[in-house]
Amino acid sequence: MIKSWKVLALSLSLALGMIVSLQAQAQKKVTIEDVFKKGTFAQKSVNGINWMKDGQYYSSQINRMGAPVVVKINISTGAEEAVLLDGRGLGVNFSSYSFNPDETKALIASDVESIYRRSSKGIFFVVDMATGQKQQLMNGEKISYATLSPDNDKVAFVKENNLYMVELANNKLTQITTGGEWNKVINGSADWVYEEEFSMAQAFKWSPDGKKIAFIRFDETAVPEFNMQMWGPLYPKDYKFKYPKAGEKNALVSIHVYDLATSKTQKIDAGTETDIYLPRIYWTKDANTLAFIRLNRLQNQMDLFHANASTGASSLIISDTSKTYVDLDNNDNLEYLADGKSFIRTSEQDGFKHIYHHAIDGKLIRQITTGAWEVSSLVGVDEKAKKVYFVSTEASPLERNFYVINLDGKAKKALTPAKGTHTINMSPDHKFFIDYYSTADTPVRVSLNAASGAELKVLEDNQTLKDRLAGFALGKKEFFTFPTVDGTELNGYIIKPADFDPNKKYPVLMYVYGGPGSQNVMNSWGGTRDFWHQQLAAEGIIVACVDNRGTGARGRDFKHSTYANLGKLETIDQIEGAKYFAKMPFVDPARIGIWGWSYGGYMSSLALMIGNDVFKTAIAVAPVTTWRYYDTIYTERFLQTPQLNPSGYDDNSPITHVNKLKGNLLLIHGTGDDNVHFQNSVDLVNALISADKQFESFYYPNKNHGISGGNTTWHLYKQMTDFLKRKL
Repeated sequence: MIKSWKVLALSLSLALGMIVSLQAQAQKKVTIEDVFKKGTFAQKSVNGINWMKDGQYYSSQINRMGAPVVVKINISTGAEEAVLLDGRGLGVNFSSYSFNPDETKALIASDVESIYRRSSKGIFFVVDMATGQKQQLMNGEKISYATLSPDNDKVAFVKENNLYMVELANNKLTQITTGGEWNKVINGSADWVYEEEFSMAQAFKWSPDGKKIAFIRFDETAVPEFNMQMWGPLYPKDYKFKYPKAGEKNALVSIHVYDLATSKTQKIDAGTETDIYLPRIYWTKDANTLAFIRLNRLQNQMDLFHANASTGASSLIISDTSKTYVDLDNNDNLEYLADGKSFIRTSEQDGFKHIYHHAIDGKLIRQITTGAWEVSSLVGVDEKAKKVYFVSTEASPLERNFYVINLDGKAKKALTPAKGTHTINMSPDHKFFIDYYSTADTPVRVSLNAASGAELKVLEDNQTLKDRLAGFALGKKEFFTFPTVDGTELNGYIIKPADFDPNKKYPVLMYVYGGPGSQNVMNSWGGTRDFWHQQLAAEGIIVACVDNRGTGARGRDFKHSTYANLGKLETIDQIEGAKYFAKMPFVDPARIGIWGWSYGGYMSSLALMIGNDVFKTAIAVAPVTTWRYYDTIYTERFLQTPQLNPSGYDDNSPITHVNKLKGNLLLIHGTGDDNVHFQNSVDLVNALISADKQFESFYYPNKNHGISGGNTTWHLYKQMTDFLKRKL
């Protein structure tokens, strides 16, 4: 009997193996055409959602018969009940919209032209929701950041570096500032480095009563100019813009308040030191009290001030200091409560980003959240119910879940317990939220939920994409942790070919970004780049990723461990990761490569040189090759200035280590990169030539840091794929 059962078990095993083999054969391999030409793996989402004032509806922008349409959706039924804006009827092919608080007017933008990463200009219209009549602003001239006043009868905007206001009733135009000039003075919008590193483009705000406008003025006269040549017919054009490289002069910044009643502008007192940053302005619930944040040049002290908008007098409310740096991103949630007596903010002062409740004078009432995990975002504060809503990493650094907690720090509850990544859009009355949920294996699922967490309706489940995915042989993204030489546990993932054979020897390509506070290893849907990795896996290349020390979601100490010495610990960790993979029985230790973009390009080139006994091949796309060439705000936050810390800039520059290059390097850059300048790659090429090192390089004319547009993305990834086939 025992022998019979063994024979039966063996027969069943063989049969199952044949079924699995047949299934694998039936599934298609991912091709590069699928990823970059056919859009085979593009997921759908629900975009342009705006909650409406009565709490029973939300609006959403969709495309209908080739025209933009904004529809009104009933929250309880999910049914479309009305068309609020119709691009065909208005005769405007608008790309964005917003309503004023009472929803009597809408502001729509068309022909929007991108400037840098966040800045843009376009043609704006105000639509009267009762009559359907539209009013074009500035006779169709392109303007930036058009914003309706809280009292609904004016629009403020920026044009040619000056701040303006137009009264809708009579089209009366008021020029609030003068002196704005390209590459000299900017009023009401951010300079290049604030836009890139402080995530701000618009630099003005209406007061709550609509009677004042606060704005930031940038005097960048003394900031050195960077010159990019834009290649075109016959003669190239020079594009010159102000870009403060590490250690160089920044723009002089100041905060001002324009009073509509008196037409007077009051400067706000931000202290006597001028070499500072003023990255945020907020209005409190008091229409005459402006709040602002001040950072010193080294960004190790961040101060919150309250200022009298009429007199300009200011007082210090809170000061956060650090031996390393105070991260604005982790201290950027500031919400003043309606009672006018207190405010909520986030800070990582205890080692992890958490939520704090302060009296209006800055005195701490209590720390609301605590623990060895991070609050990723403060979603909302329901003052009536005395509840705070937030997203955090409490379940795992690889995940993001939505929670509610009482204002007194008690009764914390997970509202989205499903493992994965949840991004939340909550209604202003805190009765509903939209949950954008995904995992490494599942594309985004968008649902409407009650504040209790109960799901009311699925808005998008991407079932069509899921069905399509079932027809492809995909490798599973497997998460793991491993210890480095000093015992630090690092998170990683590995993607094996769908037809993985443990008896074979595979090459490995590591994907890296690795910059301070970043994170690649997450249980979330990865998008286009992940599917390129799947295509490589289909070609027989294992793809892996390790989040080195300095990355995010693991607390301040882990993130700040790379301070003043960028590149050192990160490179050690990537080399440790490669050695970890090299010991796996199915990995060919002689064929391990690494690739990355931007900070990742810096990391991949440095790892190939310093880790020349481990890495055979590297691709560096748009890399920083010396931090001396990057901007003040980002670089000095982590390295101080070159004058104070020259070794921190030079010891771990790829240019310093070119003599160590043994493997295959492909260097790629766009010549029109306003962010990480082409100059970085030019200098690395010069150093490699001087060191008599052979390598491959490619440039994309006039392409910016994203290297995209037209046939560019396809060409780039096809080139990288071919290189890896040849060299890895």
